[in-house]
Amino acid sequence: MKKVALLATALAMVSGSALAADMHVKAVKAPPPPAFDPWDVAFGAALMNDYVFRGVTQSNHKPSVAAYFEPRYNINKDVQLYIGAAGESISFPNRAAAEIDIYGGIRPTVGMFAFDFGVWGYLYPGGKCYNAAALPGSGIPGSEIGCAVSPFGNSDPVTGGLPINGNFAKKSASFYEVYGKVLVTINDQFAVGVNEYYSPNFLNLGAWGNYASITGKWTAPSTTFGSSGVGMYISGEFGRQWLGTSDIFYGIAGDPVFAGGIKEPSYNTWNIGVGFTYKVFTLDIRYSDTNLSKGNCNAFTSDYSTTNSSPAFITPINGGANAVTAFGSNWCGATGIVKLSADLTAMSNLK
Repeated sequence: MKKVALLATALAMVSGSALAADMHVKAVKAPPPPAFDPWDVAFGAALMNDYVFRGVTQSNHKPSVAAYFEPRYNINKDVQLYIGAAGESISFPNRAAAEIDIYGGIRPTVGMFAFDFGVWGYLYPGGKCYNAAALPGSGIPGSEIGCAVSPFGNSDPVTGGLPINGNFAKKSASFYEVYGKVLVTINDQFAVGVNEYYSPNFLNLGAWGNYASITGKWTAPSTTFGSSGVGMYISGEFGRQWLGTSDIFYGIAGDPVFAGGIKEPSYNTWNIGVGFTYKVFTLDIRYSDTNLSKGNCNAFTSDYSTTNSSPAFITPINGGANAVTAFGSNWCGATGIVKLSADLTAMSNLK
């Protein structure tokens, strides 16, 4: 009887298992994919010891703060529309103390190629005119009553322009550029880019401007600093700024060749640096330089701060043919830039 009972028990277990295997198991329904939200917003701020734009300081080699706000609309995962506004503190010859940027464009992505096409406007509110000859009725572009000699205007009574060095500066330096860029992401570590910008009136000088550059970036493996969350990269850029001839506002008095304006100096610029990232923060340490001479830099920038004068700074566009001495500027020379920034997007950082 004991053997019969054990056999019956075994048969029951086997048949129970078989019946269980034949039963249909109800599948667990997968959660629906998250709804595609086409909207996003990027924003951030930065503090730097020097605001340098294409190799030229915009802050007189003094600290600068910056911030930006950029709403984005993703048509799909490969095409993004955007508009934005940004601001930087500056120190311009015309006494403008802020740069306000308004921009917008489209960013299509095709495989490893990320394109960016748009328009960028640079506004410099609060400027003043420094050129005593540029009075209403003179026919000089940029003329207005504020160009008159102090105390009726802004120009220095001795130099007829900016104090000390006599450089000229228009009340408005605002301008716009159209641009096209492409970034090629080769892999997780290497990326290269090509950039092109064009303005019909660069810095309101009356001269067209064309800037082209190539960029490169190496991003260190995420394990470089262990599990600390710290990232690192090395990046650089080489560019050339081509410039046309200015209008008569910046002409050289007494020099018949440049009385109607000066041929603004085209130049090369380059920078290289290392950056460290942690969450939304980036610390970037960079070296920047150009091949502009101090004399041509003074002519191009209208540096208001330079007091350095020497016959060595005379160039065809700085001082003129009859000059015995001229001012030189260090606004275009080698400089180190340390920048601490925070960059966030609503979809990634504010959920």
